[in-house]
Amino acid sequence: MMHMTLYWGKDVTLLIDSWKTDSWLSYLLTLLACFLFSSFYQYMEDRRLSFRSLASSNTPQPSSADAGVPLLPNYHRSAKFATAVLFGINSAIGYILMLAIMSFNGGVFLAIVLGLAVGYFFFRCADEEAVVVENVCACG
Repeated sequence: MMHMTLYWGKDVTLLIDSWKTDSWLSYLLTLLACFLFSSFYQYMEDRRLSFRSLASSNTPQPSSADAGVPLLPNYHRSAKFATAVLFGINSAIGYILMLAIMSFNGGVFLAIVLGLAVGYFFFRCADEEAVVVENVCACG
């Protein structure tokens, strides 16, 4: 039966029909998997953002001496491609987590939210210290 409101219980079908929990052990393992997967989402988001900042900081500035010489190693294009691939992976993981929450099981909801919070604490808290704002005016 598909629930349309938040419910509590060990019987849950998660994402696919073959992923059903019928005992407390399978339910706890499912909650652990949701917790770890949502923490992994935060880790991958941290990798994507750090790779994007690394790729943008290493863009070569052409000098007047090599203005006519094409750059042989075009790292900027491959870095943009890798960043786009990581963004796609992170988007897929995010949508899978959203679909898992749409099982409307309270334990799954709490496991995913706690996993996101713990993953943010371990992998993303350092991001806030490195934020540099060049223009503080919100209108420009």
